[in-house]
Amino acid sequence: MSEDILAKIVRMRKADIERLGLNFGINIPEKRRVGHTEFLGNAGAILEVKRASPSKGDIAPDLDPIDLANTYAEAHAQAVSVLTEGNFFKGTLHDLIAVADLMELRRSQGLHACAVLRKDFLLYEDEIDIAYRCGADAVLLIARILDDEQLVKMAKRAQSFDMQAFVEVREKDDFRKLHIVTEALGDAAATTIVAGVNSRDLATFHTDPLVPASVRSKLPAKAVFESGIHTPADADYARSLGFTGILVGEAVAKNPTLAKDVVSAFESGSENAKGKFWKKFAERRDAKREACATAGPSNAHGQNNARSPLVKICGITREEDGLLAAELGADMLGFVFSTTKRLTSEEFVHSFAAKIRASRAPENVPLLVGVITDPNSEEGKTAIRLAQEGALDAVQFHGITPSAADTSLAHYCAARVGEPADFEYVANLRKNGEPRVLLDAKVEGIPGGTGKTIPESLLREKAGDIPLWLAGGITPENVTAICEKFQPELIDVSSGVEDAPGIKNPEKLQALFRALKK
Repeated sequence: MSEDILAKIVRMRKADIERLGLNFGINIPEKRRVGHTEFLGNAGAILEVKRASPSKGDIAPDLDPIDLANTYAEAHAQAVSVLTEGNFFKGTLHDLIAVADLMELRRSQGLHACAVLRKDFLLYEDEIDIAYRCGADAVLLIARILDDEQLVKMAKRAQSFDMQAFVEVREKDDFRKLHIVTEALGDAAATTIVAGVNSRDLATFHTDPLVPASVRSKLPAKAVFESGIHTPADADYARSLGFTGILVGEAVAKNPTLAKDVVSAFESGSENAKGKFWKKFAERRDAKREACATAGPSNAHGQNNARSPLVKICGITREEDGLLAAELGADMLGFVFSTTKRLTSEEFVHSFAAKIRASRAPENVPLLVGVITDPNSEEGKTAIRLAQEGALDAVQFHGITPSAADTSLAHYCAARVGEPADFEYVANLRKNGEPRVLLDAKVEGIPGGTGKTIPESLLREKAGDIPLWLAGGITPENVTAICEKFQPELIDVSSGVEDAPGIKNPEKLQALFRALKK
């Protein structure tokens, strides 16, 4: 098995320490010479001094850490994260010392001073001492590379210097370690431990903005959303999930003028219905993956389908169809609020929502979604009101972009794609803070439910590494092939299990779910 990126970073770092010592051959202060600012004492942004990364290569190789940190302070960031790893990120302890000295100067002048975080792949207790002497107010401790005992020792060493331990978690075992270190510190944990969840997998350096959403409920009150923040809208999304802080690297290191807007977007945002929906969806996704992974072999090749997609059955107009879909394992049910043959009513949604939520355990109730094509139509306004009232879990903006007034509404977007240029719209939605976009087959004059599929060549060329939500022409007969080819995270099925628009066929529904279990 080839060595993953994280393992390579740690291996090379250990070799450097063996050769150069824990100070990497750099002369550091014999004792701390700067004051202290509490790390994430208030909710806000942590902005990074970052020259390069394993995934992007050079980001800002010629940056001046003092100028950049000063820009961050002027933007009123809560903290500056200074990367001191040299092989892949091209940072040094010199950067840490320079930024800490700058913040001491700003304090002496009565200006806003940021806390300073040493961000590195720390492995030894004495590295905490070095960070303290260099002026850091907090240190990153990556649970994934530290065993239980070492993590506790390093967190306690940070506490002894009145520093915060920024404990990064992502994998299942990381949360066990977070619990252990929190228990070990007792009452002091509330002021010593700040938890962070990285949307980037350090083994592959791929990012997924739903990872922080899926684990927010497992984290303490003071928690940070790390990586994947590229725009102010991304910052607002992180805030909607209830995070106390965001850590932003590449975007602001490359474009420092963005810092003020990112800080402002996060601080002016709030936990809201949009974030609640994404947390529910992400938790459901992870629970389904775990259930599939532990179910044992399930196909002819002796492999369990740990990546079995979530399923949305759309165009529900009859109670019996919705209840059967839920019984078979549907994760989402769609109700159309657009002038098509699948148009539903407010009364039906209220009645159905009450019945299904009363008859099933909460974790087994599908998410209920109102599909709209015009938010200003009476139908669209009704769906939005039902989502605001809680009868619906979310609104699907189909082929339209939410207005600024709708950004806090529980929602996601669907884009109709039929040619390469359509993916520019998808990219713009992602820049607008949408963590997922449903891709539907584009047929002129018909908003959805066409029975047509998206051309395979187009998906392969343009979808990239975006986790796929697919709609259009999915049937019991082709669903297995689609899942094998594209490994979608979610499939949206409507006409493929119908006898007529809005009239589901029980045998087709059953066949669809049987095919997904093969």
